[in-house]
Amino acid sequence: MPKCNTGHEVLVVVGQVRPVAHPTSPALHVLHVLLWQHTLGPAAGRWALPGGVVGDDEDLATSATRQLAEKVDVRSLSHLESVAEFSDPSRIPGRRVFASGFLGVLPSDADPDIPDDTAWFRVDDLPDTVFDHAEIVARARARLAAKLSYSTLGFALAPEEFTLSTLAQHYAAALGHPVDPTNLQRILTRRGELVRCGRSAPPGPSGGRPAALYRFAERRLRITDQFATLRPPVDVLTEDRA
Repeated sequence: MPKCNTGHEVLVVVGQVRPVAHPTSPALHVLHVLLWQHTLGPAAGRWALPGGVVGDDEDLATSATRQLAEKVDVRSLSHLESVAEFSDPSRIPGRRVFASGFLGVLPSDADPDIPDDTAWFRVDDLPDTVFDHAEIVARARARLAAKLSYSTLGFALAPEEFTLSTLAQHYAAALGHPVDPTNLQRILTRRGELVRCGRSAPPGPSGGRPAALYRFAERRLRITDQFATLRPPVDVLTEDRA
């Protein structure tokens, strides 16, 4: 068998729920991913996930953390996990490079000072990306949506304190379908995930009764219902078990 030079890189899908302008409401919350733009070589003008070659003295998670800090100046995540390995021999033309895909999550109130060649894009409206990076985004998005069903991963998307309406918008952005705040409260309360803060959010411009503020009981990943799935029926969110 002929010898060949191989490489190993890590690529990180950094996800964040961010507001976008909407004609019928103050803001629409949408899941975004962070990409940087090539300026040189045959990929010039195309967009890529942050990442790079794994160092000889690094494990994969350490490399992913370093790459984010060096390439896009993101130095703190609320969650980071491995998603999948990508080893198609033709994934990068002319080179044999294995890729370890990671999912990183930023809470919605984080505001990293990203470089000029880096931008946030809606996960459902990506620009022209290099190689298999769109596939890696899709795999990471599916992992995020699935894990929200059976774990406490919602903490990673949300700010420290939130209203139920805001939390439902965050879940909807990550899941890709509408989420009913009342049903979400019922599910998360049964799991012991939500704690009432004892305060209310400031009233909105239209007035009305101030909404209660909540927080997650703990901001760490924990499996709550191993076989649960969150999926929408006709008009509301329900919880089904296998």
